[in-house]
Amino acid sequence: MPKDTSIRSVLIIGSGPIIIGQACEFDYAGSQAALSLKEEGITVSIINSNPATIMTDKVIGDHVYLHPLTVDSIEAILQEHIDSADLPRIDAVLPTMGGQTALNLCVEASERGIWEKYGVKVIGVDVDAIEKTENRESFRQLMVDIGVGVAPSKIANSFLEGKEAAQEIGFPLVIRPSYTLGGSGGGFVHKKEEFDAALKRGLEASPTHEVLVEQAVLGWKEYELELLRDSNDNVIIICSIENFDPMGIHTGDSITVAPAMTLSDRCYQEMRNQAIKMMRAIGTFAGGCNVQFSVNPANDDIIAIEINPRVSRSSALASKATGYPIAKIAAKLAIGYNLDEIENQITKTTSAYFEPTLDYVIVKIPRWNFDKFKGANKELGLQMKSVGEVMAIGRTFIEALQKACQSLEIGRSGLGADGRQVRNIEEIMDGLEHASWNRLFLIKDAMTMGVPLESIRKVTKIDKWFLNQIQDLVALEVELKRYSLNNIPQDFFFTLKQKGFSDIQIAWLLGNVTEDEVYDRRKALGINRVYKMVDTCAAEFPAKTPYYYSSFDEENESISSDRKKVIVLGSGPNRIGQGIEFDYSCVHGLLAAKESGIEAIMVNCNPETVSTDFNMADKLYFEPVFWEHVREIIELEKPMGVIVQLGGQTALKMAEKLTEHGIKIIGTSFENMDIAEDRGRFSDLLKELDIPYPRYGVAENAEEAIVVANEVGYPVLVRPSYVLGGQGMSIVINDEDLEKAVVKLLGDLPGNRVLIDHFLDRAEEAESDSISDGDDVHIVGMMEHIEPAGIHSGDSFAVLPTFSLPESVTKSMEEYSIKIAKALDVRGLLNIQFAIKDEKVYVIEANPRASRTVPFIAKAYDVPYINIAAKIMLGVAKLKDFTIERKLKGYAIKEPVFSYEKFPEVAKELGPEMKSTGEAIRFIKDLEDPYFRKLYKDKSMYLSK
Repeated sequence: MPKDTSIRSVLIIGSGPIIIGQACEFDYAGSQAALSLKEEGITVSIINSNPATIMTDKVIGDHVYLHPLTVDSIEAILQEHIDSADLPRIDAVLPTMGGQTALNLCVEASERGIWEKYGVKVIGVDVDAIEKTENRESFRQLMVDIGVGVAPSKIANSFLEGKEAAQEIGFPLVIRPSYTLGGSGGGFVHKKEEFDAALKRGLEASPTHEVLVEQAVLGWKEYELELLRDSNDNVIIICSIENFDPMGIHTGDSITVAPAMTLSDRCYQEMRNQAIKMMRAIGTFAGGCNVQFSVNPANDDIIAIEINPRVSRSSALASKATGYPIAKIAAKLAIGYNLDEIENQITKTTSAYFEPTLDYVIVKIPRWNFDKFKGANKELGLQMKSVGEVMAIGRTFIEALQKACQSLEIGRSGLGADGRQVRNIEEIMDGLEHASWNRLFLIKDAMTMGVPLESIRKVTKIDKWFLNQIQDLVALEVELKRYSLNNIPQDFFFTLKQKGFSDIQIAWLLGNVTEDEVYDRRKALGINRVYKMVDTCAAEFPAKTPYYYSSFDEENESISSDRKKVIVLGSGPNRIGQGIEFDYSCVHGLLAAKESGIEAIMVNCNPETVSTDFNMADKLYFEPVFWEHVREIIELEKPMGVIVQLGGQTALKMAEKLTEHGIKIIGTSFENMDIAEDRGRFSDLLKELDIPYPRYGVAENAEEAIVVANEVGYPVLVRPSYVLGGQGMSIVINDEDLEKAVVKLLGDLPGNRVLIDHFLDRAEEAESDSISDGDDVHIVGMMEHIEPAGIHSGDSFAVLPTFSLPESVTKSMEEYSIKIAKALDVRGLLNIQFAIKDEKVYVIEANPRASRTVPFIAKAYDVPYINIAAKIMLGVAKLKDFTIERKLKGYAIKEPVFSYEKFPEVAKELGPEMKSTGEAIRFIKDLEDPYFRKLYKDKSMYLSK
């Protein structure tokens, strides 16, 4: 069936601010869907309150509404499109790209009769299908009716019903609330004494106060399938995904592998048939679906866990894993196309009606941030706790696993062999039994210490095949220790590299050699990385899409062009302090390079984001942002330079290595960026420029710290140098607290120095963002924080423009911004944090890079600031070439969003270390706005140390 020509204008519902359980994979899906619909000549409107994402940018939607995600907001947009002669009437709504938030909104709008009232068609899903899949009892009954196995369970709407269900089914149990996301409110109950509290939590978390009490199939294997169906009822399976971790850990917190590694063909075919039967049973819509199954390892019995009639976290992963753009194709199916009428986006010669085949292995590892939630329960379970994830591609499982470990940015050089292992056997065994963020590393540590594989399998329930793969690494390490660098046989060295060992791991295992020496020896032996193409069809048809991963093999498929080119380093996994706003900046950097006729090459390992979409850059390397990998891509591509300013601290950390190796940094030089990072040198610069700053000192141990603190005067702000998101910062008020803070910091970050600043108590805080081209400086925006100094800027409500600062103060902020930009010879972006006390302006810090706030300001003022900055960094334009017109009426407020509900045991207190996972934008007409007045009244409430 060709496309439905009655659909000329579509509203896409976004997922709102990033929270644990609903992250930027939905912005990736929404962005891809919007571009897909625009290709068809359809006008796309987007509602989403998240200013940090590329999805709410004009390069994605025709009309972007940064409004709160409520049915009232949706109704106002539909009405505006009827009342305005300049806007087309909205014909259809696509709610499957915005996670649970969008689906719940769609259902609520349907119940209130909004779609009917405005003649809007729901596409991509049936409202009834949402109801069938989200209502736990409806889902269970439907599975029974169609003959698909489910775990024994009962529905409960009250304590009494819950207790009756528990008595009937028996422990261990799982509690699953209806209509929640990321496992919110759910959990396992192992014994009777824990049941009441768990039931109460579940009933309260569900918006309909309904839970499913289900038998817990702990230790069973867990799988997911990603499906697409068209209006002709053709169904294809895009990808099978296997969880490395067995049932009992939320799939968002599980290490996952694609394609499934330990699934028998018979079991896979049965699962495939059941998934198709399930999709057909929930409705007749055309679009995407994610189905989760559990398999009993003893007899291959299959039960269905859930089905989601929308794109999911896993469909973003499956898209990147296979090169099959699920959201893009799902959007085309939603407007009537059939699979055989859509072109395969990779080959450009075959149709989209095919199931991808993979000749490589994908591994996803989640990224946690428990260090931000003091006192949090770190054990993994039914409720998701990770804040991001990395994906790696290798020819084998073990190569991909080691590359994924290198991508995590937790200071690991691979899976072990880096001096970070745990040697305490009690700690290791406890960590194997009670899974947390480091269980993968503890499995390797246990094997290194000689714990039998069968003992590890019994306690973890992880499939023996995976454990055998890790055991192989241990055997290789033992063998390597028999050699010195100069006598390692060429074929053995090659095997180590094929198994994912980094040069720095090999150096550590050999002892007394450096990473560079290993690198040079490897090159001398002719062992080089080659790049393979992700092509969806195991090279059966030629691919037209330049999307690569590295491996150690014969043939290199990535041919370097002789064009002028630039490499953009991405920001790696999302985490608190470095979120989707850096991905937004990277995407704009790529677009700016392409518009300037420069080949744009992206290096990143985050499967959730738009920067790793295969059609964003001229060339994408899906690789760890890890020195060895980046170095070899640069050797192959020979770019004019590398952009590190847009990828947050991840990319900045590479600047020194790049400079040492004579590779040009595009924009501000490493030397000048380092002055801004080095507190001593930066303070000397401020003194020279006659700019006030808080008194400070530097210490290398607790004794020195006490001397410094007494000199600068309590309260003091204590922090390590070179960190992002306020990591490890605290405010202390006496010698005793200071000693504890310094000892902890140096324990966590050995070899670091501690900075001690006088804390300007009860000061106001503000910040400026600016762009400099070496001659002129343009102030992008100045924001005033509602909360006082002491709360990290990422956790503060901030108002654009400033609302209460006297003109003398804003003039000083502007003057200092220009002085610092010129003194650091900034080429591109600069963010400066200020504290204001008694109308005197102090500079707290300066960051010559993209900041968290630039995307927010760009949206509020409706100016493409990152695009402008990127063109200036590339040297293709000056500030005077741009006409900048700000379009904000009233004020814009940046609202931080926290995910404390995932950690009920953690107190909500705010201090200098960042804790928010995302942000929203809210526009107000004036300062009489009741929302603003309430924020202002409560501004100091959560300030802590």
